[in-house]
Amino acid sequence: MAKVLIKGNEAVAEAAIRSGCRYYFGYPITPQTEIAEYMAKKMPTVGGLCLQAESEVAAINMVYGAAASGVRVMTSSSSPGISLKSEGVSYIVGCDLPCVILNVQRGGPGLGGIQPAQSDYYQATKALGHGDMHLFVLAPSSVQEMAQLTADAFGIADKYRMPVLILADGALGQMMEPVDFDALHFTPEPEKPWAANGHGNKRKKNIHTSLFLKPEELESNILERAKKYELVDVNEIRYENYLCDDADIVIVSFGITARISKAAVNEARARGIKAGLLRPITLSPFPAPELLRLADTASAFLSVELNMGQMVNDVRLAVQCRKPVEFFGRTGGSLPSSEDVLEQIIKISGGLK
Repeated sequence: MAKVLIKGNEAVAEAAIRSGCRYYFGYPITPQTEIAEYMAKKMPTVGGLCLQAESEVAAINMVYGAAASGVRVMTSSSSPGISLKSEGVSYIVGCDLPCVILNVQRGGPGLGGIQPAQSDYYQATKALGHGDMHLFVLAPSSVQEMAQLTADAFGIADKYRMPVLILADGALGQMMEPVDFDALHFTPEPEKPWAANGHGNKRKKNIHTSLFLKPEELESNILERAKKYELVDVNEIRYENYLCDDADIVIVSFGITARISKAAVNEARARGIKAGLLRPITLSPFPAPELLRLADTASAFLSVELNMGQMVNDVRLAVQCRKPVEFFGRTGGSLPSSEDVLEQIIKISGGLK
């Protein structure tokens, strides 16, 4: 099959269907509504179900029920809609259930705007829900990667029995690029003996609950989940290292800003400045070990983001304050140019001399 020119949102939906997702529950909100529209057209043709819930709260609880039954299920929304889903996400985590969630971010807080932003980094990596919990967070930077990381998300969710959040933005959701769907790698859906999907008197019934009234039982449950998070930290970190190994200045950037930053790195190299790009693909787990390794050779770091400075704190923690970490960001839906980022690189480079 030839490459298909397709929107980022639609690429996610198509990849989800090809991954075996047969249940989608959502509620329309710009700039991700094309996902629901695509699912509404395509799900009936594969024996699946696309349902527009009455609210984001209802949608995530439908995901909760479907995930408990063992099927591959997905929801999507944009920033304020994801906030509404947070309680349901906590219940899903508390029951150790797999699902995929997409956030096509808009600027905020409040209703904000529908332009690109990365201001939900804190929400995604630190506090999308209550209690001791984490999500697995993937950050694509192209439409092809939107599709591939969606396929990966279903496999990761099933492997670790946890929700996987794909953190995109309005630019990636709306832009059109060629996608080779035949090149995607899919993880077969595993057996799920834990699923609450009817037992026919052939096994003990499965019950999913996050309510533990005895403190020792709840503590044991939380500690067991923490061990799972430790495995994720060891086995699942993903990143792109672009010209970092001899770099004096390492830019750390994800998503759409990483593409802009890569162009700035190339322009800096052309001027004789040794710059590189470390692009986190997993925001949780964060590529802290690689950043710490680079702190042995780099002289400075620059975090480039579409917010007021959120990932920059994780970069500072990762390099353990061995080297200075600067921040450059735009917000409110404004994108920096590669020249803007280059200007910051030149400024930092001048300070190193």
